[in-house]
Amino acid sequence: MQPVNTSLYWKVCLINGAVLCTAVVVLLLSPARVSRQVVVSEALVLVAGLGLVLLVTAVLLRRALAPVDEVIREMATVQLGGEGRQLEAAGDGPGAQLVRSYSAMLERLETERRSSSARALAAQEAERDRIARELHDQVGQSLTVVLLGLKQLEDRAPADLCGELSLLRESARAGLDDVRRVARELRPGVLEDLGLQAALSALANDVAAYGGPAVRRTFGQGLPELGHDAEVVIYRVAQEALTNVVRHAGASRVELSLLRFGPDVVLEVGDDGGGIRPGTPDGTGIRGMRDRAALVGGTVEVVSGDRGTMVRLRVPA
Repeated sequence: MQPVNTSLYWKVCLINGAVLCTAVVVLLLSPARVSRQVVVSEALVLVAGLGLVLLVTAVLLRRALAPVDEVIREMATVQLGGEGRQLEAAGDGPGAQLVRSYSAMLERLETERRSSSARALAAQEAERDRIARELHDQVGQSLTVVLLGLKQLEDRAPADLCGELSLLRESARAGLDDVRRVARELRPGVLEDLGLQAALSALANDVAAYGGPAVRRTFGQGLPELGHDAEVVIYRVAQEALTNVVRHAGASRVELSLLRFGPDVVLEVGDDGGGIRPGTPDGTGIRGMRDRAALVGGTVEVVSGDRGTMVRLRVPA
């Protein structure tokens, strides 16, 4: 940035110098003179000349420094990842160079932000997969051994202990089911094996099976083939939205749809719950959904009112 500042400095000096030199030449060549006792006409000429010099200086400096002011105003409101205003840069002057440098800097920052988000989410998916495998292979197997041991012990135990052992065995079985459910949520094997629609249906069934409201599903015909990353994003956004409904919405009805609208595949998760209070900042869940969507060029819109909340994900087909 130092070369731009230096060039701008010299440009301001040259503008002021040119205006002052012009004023001196005009005074030398014009018939205007100033007497020892300044008269009204001479004072008017001086004031008019001063005003003209200031006006010309202001016009020239404004043309030179307007891009700088525009960059300053934009820096006060710009947000990475948002819809920013594209600054125009005409010419090759210092101001135009500053605008182009600023735009290039924003592009580099946005690229790095998306790259960092992609690495973070990829690491998160890898960690989810590792934890799911450990839960399934280690904890699940250990609980299975406990179940078998309790069954053998129940067969050999006195009659007065069979009831208690049966309760323990059912508790261990429920714990094993919970472990399998958590592992399935962490690593959506059904997404890899049966596809996106089957995975979304499994999510909806899990919501109803574990005490949540019934989920009505609508899947469009002839949906285009999506890449693996896009399918994972759609699945995770649906999972987060349904989790928020169960935890916070208090809804009695939920609708999940996956349809194609023009060039986009649109996922919608709507409920009839209490909605989000106006002015409430986005939580980590909503921010995570937006970051995931941005990785595949998609957008997430959250519309909330008195009659519930709608989460809408758009992903380019």
